[in-house]
Formats: sequence, C-alpha cells, structure tokens
Amino acid sequence: MTVTMEKPKSGMSDGVYEREELLNGCQAVAQGVCLADVDVIAAYPIRPYTEVMDALSKLIADGAFDAEYIIADSEHSQFEIVKHASSVNARAFGGSSGTGWMYGMEALTVTATDRLPPMFVVGNRALDDPGAFGVEHNDAMAVRDLGWLLCWVTTPQEALEHVLIGYRVAEDKNVRMPMALAIDGAFLTHSQHIVKIPSVAAAKKFLPQYDLAERRLHPDNPISVAPQANEDWVMEIRRQNWEAAKRARGVIKEAYKEFNAIFGERYAQPYFDEYMTDDAETVLIGVGTVAAPGRTAVKRLREKGHKVGYVNLRWFRPFPTEELRACLSRFKSVGVVDRDFAHGSPDNCGILMHEIRSCLYPAKNRPAIVNFIGGLGGRDLSIADAQKMFDITAQAAKKDSMDGYITWIGLRE
Repeated sequence: MTVTMEKPKSGMSDGVYEREELLNGCQAVAQGVCLADVDVIAAYPIRPYTEVMDALSKLIADGAFDAEYIIADSEHSQFEIVKHASSVNARAFGGSSGTGWMYGMEALTVTATDRLPPMFVVGNRALDDPGAFGVEHNDAMAVRDLGWLLCWVTTPQEALEHVLIGYRVAEDKNVRMPMALAIDGAFLTHSQHIVKIPSVAAAKKFLPQYDLAERRLHPDNPISVAPQANEDWVMEIRRQNWEAAKRARGVIKEAYKEFNAIFGERYAQPYFDEYMTDDAETVLIGVGTVAAPGRTAVKRLREKGHKVGYVNLRWFRPFPTEELRACLSRFKSVGVVDRDFAHGSPDNCGILMHEIRSCLYPAKNRPAIVNFIGGLGGRDLSIADAQKMFDITAQAAKKDSMDGYITWIGLRE
C-alpha cells in the first residue's frame, strides 16, 4: 500500500489547531517544546541548531512560555544538566550539532544507560576536521547502539509534531529512553514552511504529564543511580535496556494511533512513509530531507512510465525490522541513500546500507540492493542525482551480484 503524508486538518475551529505560522525547522521545534510544557532547558548553541535556543529564549522573554532556561558552559555541561533535570522528574530539553554532539558523548552515554527520557534535537552537521557546517548524519548516528531513540523528520510540521510524539514514547514507563530528534542542517533547520500549530489543550490531551514515579531522584525516595556494578549485575542491566528498546516498537505504534485520533490521520505508518510504491519495481530509501529530491524524481520518472517509488525511513532506533522487511521485499531492486560514511566497513558501504541489508538478509524475496553515498558536508543532492540513482538501482535487478555495489553521487572527478 502506498503511504503518503496527509495534510493537517484545514479548519482550526475544532480546537485541534490554533494558528498557522511561517516557521523554519528550528522554530518549529521550539514551538513543540513550548507545547510539551518542558520544565528545564539547557542551552549551549552551535549551528545549525542555534535558532532552536534563540526561539525558546524569546518565547520565555515574551512571557509566552514558562521554563527554567540554563545557559551551560559547554555541550558536556549542557547534556549533564538535562540528564539530572530529567532524573528529578523535570521534563527536560537540550540539543547540539556535529562536533558539539560528540563533545558531550560521555553524558549522552550515561543518560541512555541510566534510562532517563529527556529529548535532544540534533541539527545534523558534518564532523570536523576539515571544518564543515553542512549536513551529514554521522553525528546523530553515533548514539544508535547506546540505548537511544533516534528519529529523522523531513518538514518543520513533522519536527513540531515529533517533539510531542518523541516525549510521549520516551517517557512511557515501558520505555524510558532518551530521545534524539534529528533534523537536517540548513535543508530543514533553516528552510521555512507553513506550519499548523496545535492548541495547548490538544497537546496536553496527547502528551501526559511526565512522571518518573518510583525512579524519581528525591530525598524522600532514596535510590541508587549508576552504582558500580561490574561483573555482578552489568549483564542483567544491559538486558533490561535491551528489553526496553524492544518494547519501544509497540509504544511507538500506540503513540501514533493516539496522535492520529486527536490530530487527524497524519501518519498511516509510524516508522516510514511510502511514496508511489503500489506497483513499483525500483525504490530508493533514505532518511531526512533526501526525501525531497527523491519524491520529485519519482514524479518525473512516473510521467515517463518508470515504475519507481520512494521510501522515507523515519525511525532509525528502534529499527522497524519486520515492517521494513515486508515493505522492501516487494520490489526488484532497492537503492539505499546514505548521507553518512563508514570508512572500512563491509563492502565500504554507508551505515544505513548495512542496516537495510541486515534487515533484508532473511527475506525469501530479497531484492537487489545497491548503495549511494552523497550529500556529505552539506552538498546538495539534486533531482538529477536522484534520477541517476534510480537508473543505477533499476539496472541492479538485471545483474547477477550487486550487493557490494556502491556509488558516490555528485563526486568531483
């Protein structure tokens, strides 16, 4: 079944949507944080996510939002503030980009292993050196195996909505994992769209009050946090976290069902979207704003009679193994678009390629799979690039062995 994003309800008199504003991705995230009634914000801005914190500080200064806004002295301090605020039952928010995200890695690791559910926005940015401010996905993907929820959005509307959805999933008592909301630098952080902003009442109806319950750190509730367990209990703790990540798949489905019931049928499938795939033989799959040229190329190629489609992966952790395997097994060939790198990896492919290929390995009808790496350092992935990727992917179905095939797109010769 083809799944396409439906527009929010056009009318706003029903109390679900309050107003429309022209917002970029950063500003939309700030509106989502305001609607989530976040208690504590820790800020150490670094581009391209800086305007999230700028917008939040303005909302607080204007009296439109009441939250504790703490300016940290580094990313590491920022992440520690957010972690500790979450541990005392405050809904907490922070963020970073690129090397700033990496600087706080110690805090990011222990936030996950302590099973605390704050949210961080990751304005995707290339990792230095050489200096680059453009989008790459390696920064957010660095936490993919640490116990984080990790989700990419493609529009400011989705960015706002996934602040609410992200908190709803992360804070669920069956999950309690930190949430990383990834938004592509420049292509989404700075691009403007008309965004329909939900009412406070609708947001509160969807997102319950944060309650860490028996795990709240408080003088009246003496508990141990991160004791030195070593060989005595570390394996058992790891297994508990592993189980929480498994349970998150079901909680995500529940959250989207509840969201659709309140805000209209916005998302037919929580984990990914399909675009014009009903009779497709060849598809591309990617994350983030790669979807824009990918979907446009599909439109143009369809007009010429090509049976192509695009799959936009939204949730990277937990990975939607069963759902994606069923989806991609329908096609003859799949092209995986990586806006990341994994130097020296199997077949020298990108990170997403390894995840997709692993997912499809047990499938009886496994399609030919090829990999594309492009858009690094913020370089544009054009409609023409997408059309070229479709052509290479379609040819893969006609060859005997293509699993190790990789193409760098838009590379200077």
